[in-house]
Amino acid sequence: MRSLTLHLKILIAVLVLLGVSVTAYQIFVLGIPVTEDATDDLWNIDAKVEFVANTKEPVKIQMFVPPLSRDYVSLNESFISNNYGVSVNRADGNRKVTWSARRVSGKQTLYYRLVLTKRYTGEKPKVKGPTFRDSMAVEGPEKIAAEALLAPIRQHSADVETFIGETIKRVNNLGDDNVKLLLAGDPSTPHKAQIIELLLSIAHVPMERAHTLRLEADQPQTPELWLRSFSGSDWLYFNPDTGEQGLPPDRLLWWTGPDNLIAVEGGKKAGVTFSLNNSEMNAIRLAKLTDENSDANFLEYSLYGLPLQTQQTFMVMVMIPIGVLVILILRNLVGLETLGTFTPVLIALAFRETQLGFGIVLFTLITALGLSLRSYLEHLKLQMLPRLSVVLTFVVVLIAAISLFSHKLGLERGLSVALFPMVILTMTIERLSITWEERGASHALKVAIGTLFAASLAHLIMTVPELIYFVFTFPAILLILVGFMLAMGRYRGYRLTELVRFKAFLKEHN
Repeated sequence: MRSLTLHLKILIAVLVLLGVSVTAYQIFVLGIPVTEDATDDLWNIDAKVEFVANTKEPVKIQMFVPPLSRDYVSLNESFISNNYGVSVNRADGNRKVTWSARRVSGKQTLYYRLVLTKRYTGEKPKVKGPTFRDSMAVEGPEKIAAEALLAPIRQHSADVETFIGETIKRVNNLGDDNVKLLLAGDPSTPHKAQIIELLLSIAHVPMERAHTLRLEADQPQTPELWLRSFSGSDWLYFNPDTGEQGLPPDRLLWWTGPDNLIAVEGGKKAGVTFSLNNSEMNAIRLAKLTDENSDANFLEYSLYGLPLQTQQTFMVMVMIPIGVLVILILRNLVGLETLGTFTPVLIALAFRETQLGFGIVLFTLITALGLSLRSYLEHLKLQMLPRLSVVLTFVVVLIAAISLFSHKLGLERGLSVALFPMVILTMTIERLSITWEERGASHALKVAIGTLFAASLAHLIMTVPELIYFVFTFPAILLILVGFMLAMGRYRGYRLTELVRFKAFLKEHN
């Protein structure tokens, strides 16, 4: 007996732990929203390219566009131009669009439009990067100044991360004579990044420039320069002006390397203007779009991967254990008497079509008339199978009659009575009549009312939209319910109704 109890406890613990783990993984790792009303940002980015084309010369415009390979995923990408050929190529981890035309003249305007959102899947693509680089050539006073700066940097750093941070800090000390020599009167951010790269190359630490765009709506944006270095497993980002480490979450990596954003052949006065705006979309719908537009497949093996019609069926099915749990609590803890466990749940499912109030009236009417017929057939001394067959046929005829009269009276809700499970109604009538005979009319009425109450409560809980969404999206929660049901299977304590019954006995005992 003790080993059986231990086995049950282990089984419950495993089921609960598995259910909690899978659900937590979906919520915290995959980022699936907990509520159906949750929304996520959808960003629309427009890059307006303007330049003046040279007369009678072929034109070729190249511009970097986001690689979108890690934190963000593209939902739509458009290249808007008139009489230009468009091609997109990848090189050195970047993407570059090329517009080309044989003959254009005057001022030209091209557009690049991108709609993107945060990547949902927690399994981000693996990244690779260099962990060693050769030293950049430097001679004369610049070499001496670089070595003078590197000496204290090596002394005050413990690893690559702190080495880069200390280097940025030293280069931004504009009062240092060595820094002044290397900057040569140009303290701009791009030039400081070049000096930082020089110092790091002497120490064989790889570093590259990362150009980002701040995702901020209704504000003019220009690319912002960051520095990054590969740690062996991930990229480390640094602000070249402050030494701040870690790329803020509102930054979109646009391109990497020392090249300019745009290059024009056959034109002049080229410039790019960025405009951004964001909107919100239902989180699950956005997750589906993300799944379709990327290599992510976290929804593919969920119930959302089923056809829509099948999804609607499963939305009803996954709620049946919730209804069963309600009946279990009402019977084992409260002490409510019903016609079994599953009959109230099936009646609750029927209430989905008839609605609660109308369904109770129809159920009461059909059951009362069926009990009357069952009582009449009892006088004929029929066997059980023929008697059930007659009652079932009577229920069908009664349902048809109610549907017909409801239609004639304009009560279209009455047509849904045909969706009541006829066999369940027949067995309900049969079991109520047996209870009537064995334990009296008052007990049969009590059981009937208890069944209706339990079915009504189960229906109300099973039709809560937030609960339907949660169970359908995180079906592993059903494993936790199974664990609770197993624990209830060993409950031997008093029910609430029994505490009321034995209240007087407890007073006398005290």
